[in-house]
Amino acid sequence: MPQQDDFDRGLKNRRAVLGDAWVDKSLNNATAFNAEFQDLITRYAWHDIWGRPGLDPTTRRLLVLGMTMALARWEEFELHCKASIRGGVPIEKIKETLMQGAIYCGVPAANTAFKIATDILREEGMLPAKQPLSPLTRVATHHTFSEPQLKVAVQGHGPAVVLSHALGLNLQMWDGLAADLAVTHEVARYDHRGHGGSAVPPGPYAMDELVDDAARLIREWGRGPVVFVGLSMGGMVGQGLAIRHPDLLRGLVLANTTSQYPDAAQSMWSQRIAAVESGGMEAIADAVMERYFNAAFRASHEHIVERFRSTLLRCDPSGYVACCHAAAHVDWLERLSTIRCPTLIIAGALDVGAPLVMSQEIAERIRGSTLVVFDEASHLSVAEQPALFSQAVREFLAALPLA
Repeated sequence: MPQQDDFDRGLKNRRAVLGDAWVDKSLNNATAFNAEFQDLITRYAWHDIWGRPGLDPTTRRLLVLGMTMALARWEEFELHCKASIRGGVPIEKIKETLMQGAIYCGVPAANTAFKIATDILREEGMLPAKQPLSPLTRVATHHTFSEPQLKVAVQGHGPAVVLSHALGLNLQMWDGLAADLAVTHEVARYDHRGHGGSAVPPGPYAMDELVDDAARLIREWGRGPVVFVGLSMGGMVGQGLAIRHPDLLRGLVLANTTSQYPDAAQSMWSQRIAAVESGGMEAIADAVMERYFNAAFRASHEHIVERFRSTLLRCDPSGYVACCHAAAHVDWLERLSTIRCPTLIIAGALDVGAPLVMSQEIAERIRGSTLVVFDEASHLSVAEQPALFSQAVREFLAALPLA
């Protein structure tokens, strides 16, 4: 049996990164003039460097994009950019690499890099949807004047809607829905205290504090009463708003949430808090993704799961723990009957974080509420079933009387 040498090992890496067609073209067209050079880069670049265990292949791909961008090696940049896109590197990571390059390589280099990458995405049929920066579609970012300051993003024109995200994520969780609703509504979404671009005051936090944050945001915005859409922890906040600040709401959407945890769940919260305090966000990332997304979705949408996992890892551990205390002790169940605004409740049949029975308990207590169940959704139903989620919310909004 012939044994592999370093050329064979390097060739395997080279094919994995650049694809067979490109590698075959390079090797088959080698001449007596450049064959030794092809042998050299295959052994040393593609085996000795690309074969090193210190960095994962995606990180190495992104580093090459940044380096070729900095050196204006556009032929090499295009080759590796195309290979990265075809190789499954998330578009979001490529974008962030080019954004970083805009600072360290210069705007002209970033402009060229974005143009090349955009052309490749178009050729591959992967170009994201248009996002014009016209006044009605541009996303404007602000912070509240009151403290603790909350980061807010506003877009669109029409009746007011506020979106409130899940524990450990940020306002980008709503990117797709916000764009859909902004066609007919003015949409504000915000980062909870302890999350994203909002302030991280010392914890632990109480649910009433998170509710009061949302109330002062709506009052500062001056567009109330609003329709409030909350998912998971955001849904807990929405219930509190409807109970404690009913004048601020004309409609309420509660998705994948609960009004009260059973006593048995307290040990889960204690374990999660302890894990983050000792090991940071990495200690819980995989377990949280398993709760947020069902197994079939995780297997078929790895890039989406990875994007949410990255967001979770960027969450401030102290802010996350402080909000865990608030969520763990949510207790609206016996006061839900006081809610009078029109209410839509969305649940996922596969949700283990907020099982269907929790949504049913809410629906039974809010007079006139509507419960919608997505059969193929787990906890982050807005990410797993974006079209169904958007349709349900838009139909709910269309049925509301104007303020």
